[in-house]
Amino acid sequence: MGREQWKKIWVGSAGNMVEWFDWFVYASFAVYFADAFFPKGNDTANLMNTMGIFAVGFFMRPVGGWVLGRVGDRRGRKAALTLTVTLMSASAILIAIAPTYGVAGYGGVAVLLLARMLQGLSVGGEYAASATYLTEASAPGQRGFASSFQYVSMTAGQLVGLGLQIVLQRTLSEDALHSWAWRIPFIIGALGAAIVFYLRRNMLETEVYAQDEGAHADPARGTLKALLAHKREAFLVIALTMGGTVAYYTYTTYLTKYLSGSAGMAKPTASLVSFCALFLFMCLQPLAGKLSDRIGRRPLLITFAVGSTFLTVPIMTLLKHAGSFWPALGLSLLALVVVTGYTSINACVKAELFPTGIRALGVALPYAIANALFGGTAEYVALWFKDGGIESGYYWYVAGCAAVSLIVYITMRETRTIDLHRVGAEADPATGPVVPGRAAVAD
Repeated sequence: MGREQWKKIWVGSAGNMVEWFDWFVYASFAVYFADAFFPKGNDTANLMNTMGIFAVGFFMRPVGGWVLGRVGDRRGRKAALTLTVTLMSASAILIAIAPTYGVAGYGGVAVLLLARMLQGLSVGGEYAASATYLTEASAPGQRGFASSFQYVSMTAGQLVGLGLQIVLQRTLSEDALHSWAWRIPFIIGALGAAIVFYLRRNMLETEVYAQDEGAHADPARGTLKALLAHKREAFLVIALTMGGTVAYYTYTTYLTKYLSGSAGMAKPTASLVSFCALFLFMCLQPLAGKLSDRIGRRPLLITFAVGSTFLTVPIMTLLKHAGSFWPALGLSLLALVVVTGYTSINACVKAELFPTGIRALGVALPYAIANALFGGTAEYVALWFKDGGIESGYYWYVAGCAAVSLIVYITMRETRTIDLHRVGAEADPATGPVVPGRAAVAD
């Protein structure tokens, strides 16, 4: 991999890290600011209300996927990535200054809701623009490795958020965290977004997109009409995302709450378990991505789905009774090793399904819909089961979603050998018959 390609990956990943830092700190710090925006009362109910607003952000992701996916296909990956980080910076500032219930009543909830809507718009476009950019910026035969840095950067953003949380927990009192210190990560996120905005303004466009200059004037480019010509691929993105996104959010954003709220672990210990497990998980991504470049994407996806289908219930059950740091870390890491089969390569798999002129929108909209339905609601569903006294029902829900995706992985074709330079509306050789146009080439 050449120096120029590493530069593109670095810039794309740095921005993605800040995007997901802002996205995840909402979830990780929700235990501290949930009571700030609602009347005092049932702590679980207030947390459910706060996570309900978190889920609203996911329901805005399809809108962001449509708008920013269109920008990415018509104006370029660079333009879309610059716009996403601008929206994220604005949302972080809004949360940082949002008034509490004691100051403005439900006015603070309105500000929080607006900020989450902006975050949803931003992340709805960020995932696809980043996935497309990292996949297109890599050399043939290295797409799995290069695109794995999307989840490296996503996890790095969450690690920075968790690390900040651990520092604040150990240096400030519980009262300080609940009253004002929860605003600190959102201020940091806004500053980080400003830095990334500068970096992305000077980033290079991918060669795959730049070489497609003759098709840029196509009025159907990046439109829903063009996407409808790839209905099968779009459905495939939704189905293969379903199990992966539920499992990912279960063992990342929800894990700390589960360990502290259900397993009875102290919040600082639960945060440390999540931090250590996520760090090792982050290191696994490039290794798994590189492996997929050698043996294909499907073997990793199938391994994830089989593991998640049959191991989720015992892992979650044992985690509830882990009791201390080391057992909890071992079980969390086992779960994340399984999830790596999905996270390390899902970006390139989705990007490989579509031709250049519809790639950003083709990844963005179906993926955002899947996340709105399954990823964004994961924590709320988990808390709903808990509030209903049947918490174990959530374990079976996660396993069931993975089982559905397993069927998809078994029946889909391999995508590793797809030619990214195809620009027309020909059917994807991974999912249907190939009509005249660029043929698939081996990596």
